[in-house]
Amino acid sequence: MLEKLTIYIADDQTLFRKGMARLLKSFSFVQEVKDAANGKEMIKLVKEQAPDVILMDYEMPVMDGKEASAYILAHFPGVKIIMLSFHNENNHIIEMMQMGTHSYLLKNAEPEEVKKAILAVMQNDFYSNDLIATAMRQGLVKASAAKPKITSLSDREIEVLKLTCEELSSKEIAEKLNISDRTVQNHRANLIQKLGVRNTIGMVRFAYEHQLLD
Repeated sequence: MLEKLTIYIADDQTLFRKGMARLLKSFSFVQEVKDAANGKEMIKLVKEQAPDVILMDYEMPVMDGKEASAYILAHFPGVKIIMLSFHNENNHIIEMMQMGTHSYLLKNAEPEEVKKAILAVMQNDFYSNDLIATAMRQGLVKASAAKPKITSLSDREIEVLKLTCEELSSKEIAEKLNISDRTVQNHRANLIQKLGVRNTIGMVRFAYEHQLLD
């Protein structure tokens, strides 16, 4: 059962920020919500107490979401970051995914998708939607000789990679492949090491780059 979460929201638009905070507080799995008007304020909050999830606006004065996310991912790797933006351009989305953020939502997303994204990043380390999938297909299918080769992975590792990209949990993958949960976790750890990525979203990028997904 998911423990109660602490979630922070960073956005320079007061009405949006306060409205999002009220929405988050309405979710049964949320225990505490704090908000900040820019990236600098968010980093200060995180230093005082690291949250489980941050909803981070892409564009803010003083310090934007990109700079704040880079700092938090480097110094607080356990924190999940979901980017929020009005921009749906592929280059913005790909940039944030390459940085290691855990999802990307448009600021006009439905409340139900916000809830779904939070639960997904907590359970599976990332949340994908049509926006992210399209950006990755169009912008990341450029495997080069410098990148890890698909031949370096075992058939079982490729199976686990594909199922991970379908947002299945370790337990669900274990049941589907008739192996133990611990074995799945070992395969995921091996994938992260072999691919030279930091988290699950890096594994997803690799899968798109090598056209392993439909």
